[in-house]
Amino acid sequence: MKINFRHMNSSELKLKIFREIDSLEGSDLNEFYGILSNFINGKKEFKDWNSLSEEQRTGIENALVEINSGKGIPHMEVLSKFRNKYKHA
Repeated sequence: MKINFRHMNSSELKLKIFREIDSLEGSDLNEFYGILSNFINGKKEFKDWNSLSEEQRTGIENALVEINSGKGIPHMEVLSKFRNKYKHA
């Protein structure tokens, strides 16, 4: 039997979701939590992206192009440089 979720009110849907989650154990529960976190964080990141100005978005996109073409500096190299420069600060 297939349930049509479009005809459920919000309380019924929340109860259905709770019951499904409650039946999960171990790695399935951890996997579901990861999926849920990615979904929630993805929506947040989308809102954050939309709140940026066009200039900020273009700057980020340009930086990603540079990194993907090998023009970036590895994280550990930057850390090492600044740790050596400011080790007495």
